[in-house]
Amino acid sequence: MTRIIRPSKTLVLAAAMIGLIVAVPPESRAAAGPQDLPSAVQAKLNKSQFKDVKVSADATGIVTLTGSVSLYEYKSDAEKNALHVKGIKAVRNLISVAGPTVSDADLEKKLGEQLTYNREGYGSMYDAITLQIQDGVVTLGGHSHDYPDRDSAVALAATTPGVKDVVDNIEVDPVSQMDWGIRIAVARAVYSFPSLSRYAIDPAHPIRISVQNGHVELYGLVDSQADKEAAGLRANTVPGVFSVENDLQVAGQPAEKKP
Repeated sequence: MTRIIRPSKTLVLAAAMIGLIVAVPPESRAAAGPQDLPSAVQAKLNKSQFKDVKVSADATGIVTLTGSVSLYEYKSDAEKNALHVKGIKAVRNLISVAGPTVSDADLEKKLGEQLTYNREGYGSMYDAITLQIQDGVVTLGGHSHDYPDRDSAVALAATTPGVKDVVDNIEVDPVSQMDWGIRIAVARAVYSFPSLSRYAIDPAHPIRISVQNGHVELYGLVDSQADKEAAGLRANTVPGVFSVENDLQVAGQPAEKKP
C-alpha cells in the first residue's frame, strides 16, 4: 500500500519563509538610519582628496558636508558620492575650497585661453561660451552646440586651482538635424566669402555660430564693421534660417550691449 505523506502546515510555512528570505534582493534591504549615515558617507569619501571633509546628518536624512578640499572638482565629487548612499534625502554642501589664492584677472586669463582651444576639432566654432569671474567664483554662460562641449568647459573650470565655485549657465542648443544642417551651411556661407575666410585659420578667433530652431546667432571678434556686416548678410542667405542675430564685436570698438 502506498502511503501519501502530507507535509505539516508548520513545514510549509517554514519553507515559504525560507523562500521569501532567499528571494529578497539586496536593493530591498532597509536604508541606513540617520545615525548610520555619516559613517556610510565617510566610507564613500575614503580618498586622500577628501581627508579634511567632515560629515553629519540630521533626523530627516539630510547630510551636511563641511571641511575643505584643494579643488572645486573635489567639492562637487564629494556631494555626488554622498548622494549615492541609500537613505540620504539631500546634501548640504558647505565644503570650502582651499588651495592657492589666484587673482580674478589671472584666473580669467588662464581659463579664457583654455576655453578658447577647448574641444578644438569637435565643432568648437559652434560654441559661444562666456566667462565671468568674481572673487574666485566662475560663471559660465552663452551657448554650446552639444553636452560634451558644455561638460568639458565646466570640467576645465572645476579643475583649475584657485577656482572657489562654478556656476553653469551654459545653454545647450537643441538637438536637431535641421539645426545641424544650418550650422554647416552657415559656416560654409561665411567662411567661403573672400574677406571672411581668414577667420577660419586661427581656431582661437573664429566667427562662432550658434543655431536654435533655425535662429542663428553670430559671436566672436572681427577686424572691421564691414566684416561684421558681411558675416550677417552671408548667414541670412542660407535656406532654412528664420533670423540672424549678429553679436560679432568689432576690434577697437566698445562692446555693444543688448537692449
